[in-house]
Amino acid sequence: MSTDVELRHLRAFASVARHRSFSRAAEELLITQPALSRTIAQLEGVLHVRLLDRSSRHVELTDTGAEFLRHTEQVLAALDQALAAAGRRVTLRLGFSWLLPDPWAQRAVGRFEESTGATVALVRTDDPLQALSRRALDIAVVRGAFDTPPGARTVHLFDEPRVAVCSEHSDLTRFDHLDWTDVRHWTLVVNTVSGTTGPWSWPADQRPDRIIETSNYDEWLESVAANRGIGIVPEVARRRTQHPAVRYVPLTDAPPSPVRLVHLPGAQRTLVRRFLDAAVEAAVPARAPGDES
Repeated sequence: MSTDVELRHLRAFASVARHRSFSRAAEELLITQPALSRTIAQLEGVLHVRLLDRSSRHVELTDTGAEFLRHTEQVLAALDQALAAAGRRVTLRLGFSWLLPDPWAQRAVGRFEESTGATVALVRTDDPLQALSRRALDIAVVRGAFDTPPGARTVHLFDEPRVAVCSEHSDLTRFDHLDWTDVRHWTLVVNTVSGTTGPWSWPADQRPDRIIETSNYDEWLESVAANRGIGIVPEVARRRTQHPAVRYVPLTDAPPSPVRLVHLPGAQRTLVRRFLDAAVEAAVPARAPGDES
């Protein structure tokens, strides 16, 4: 049976599992969605198990699928490392959930690749910390507050200013700004997986009364566009996310949103350290002393 499983099956499954979406995985793999669906169906047919649950609004892993994904990622990671070694090239996997900070990302990647000869593979995933814990990434770019995985180390790069975002039909568009203390009076749309702003951003007695929860950036953006509530996001979104149904409103007196790199000790230690050095050099403003833990 295992001889009937091809590399294309594993890469297709891993991409769908990572994105929780056939359409996004098809874009990443540069194939059509029907072709991707057939590939996944072939894999499930060969294995005689169901790996993905398509019955809900989102694509979800079955219990068997989650276990198979863990082994698949290990196989693909080992294969990628073997191919890199064979070609005398090494790849560092940098994970992020949405919109890498600019111009930091371009500077950091450029400096690292030029100085080491290695390649940075950019991996978009809804939960970079979970992927890091599974060793599917070497370094994760994380915004906001988060629980550090056991044994992980963090490097603070810089802080991003926040901005409010709302639907073009929201009453908020009538205001020239929104104060941080007034956010509590609006329904707040929150990305619970990789968002930078949520109820946790305020003291318990000052939190917004109404919360709409989403699980990734796209769901968050579309919920705001549908006027289900307002959002609070780093200012980079205003410059990089153009949506015809949303408007951005200046936010005053908001605490900044920190951007950090998170990594686990172990494989590719030297390469990780070289990237961290390039990342800190590229950070604007410069990292303050003592931010690495």
